[in-house]
Amino acid sequence: MKTINIIGSGNVAYHLVRALKNLTNYKIQNIVIRSLDQVANIFPRDLVISNINDLRKADITLIAVTDSAIHEVSSLIPFEDSLVVHTSGTTSLEVISDKNRRGVFYPLQTFSKDKEIDFKEVPLCLEAEDLNDLTELRLLAEELSNKVYNISSNQRKSLHVAAVFVSNFTNHMFTIGNEICTEHNIPFDILKPLIKETADKINYLDPKGAQTGPAIRNDKTTIKAHEDFLKNKTYKTIYQLITQSIQENV
Repeated sequence: MKTINIIGSGNVAYHLVRALKNLTNYKIQNIVIRSLDQVANIFPRDLVISNINDLRKADITLIAVTDSAIHEVSSLIPFEDSLVVHTSGTTSLEVISDKNRRGVFYPLQTFSKDKEIDFKEVPLCLEAEDLNDLTELRLLAEELSNKVYNISSNQRKSLHVAAVFVSNFTNHMFTIGNEICTEHNIPFDILKPLIKETADKINYLDPKGAQTGPAIRNDKTTIKAHEDFLKNKTYKTIYQLITQSIQENV
């Protein structure tokens, strides 16, 4: 049975632990959490350690911390010549200390501790300096997910930018829509079937081909009415920029 260490206590680490502990061919050896107060009841207490110096060597060590901390954390790992990977979407694998073999195990998904995730549907993007290590990561990834990809550091950076547009920015649009509804005593639930259908369409249509609305129709009357309606200057600017982008992308 292969052994796995996990360093971190955030959303990614939380969901990785939940997925990994159900595997039959892998065993979580240790979970490194800086402060035991962070554990609460969300991590198996018998696996948790707070001092990275107590970390035992494993077949794979997953670093799931903030991007800026990856190098420091990897440098503190008390063993050498083991496979150490991070889970970042934007950070090169070279940021990991070279005292260990380096790789990337990037789950492309938005994670929250209070929302369950089906890891079988999470794309896992892999990279390693050594072909044998890449094979090792793929064996693990294929136990967790049906969607496994070899993605280089440059590709991963592009993918992360794209992910920000389709997930983070899209969610901010939901926030703006919710604020507008709340301000005018409209339940946001009314928009949820539209959101669902819009997301579902790209399973069957190219996103560009699925575009609808006043911008693609160049409906100047409606566009002007919407701009006049928006009193929040930032939201009006967002509306105008996205309208312009849609029209330039026809």
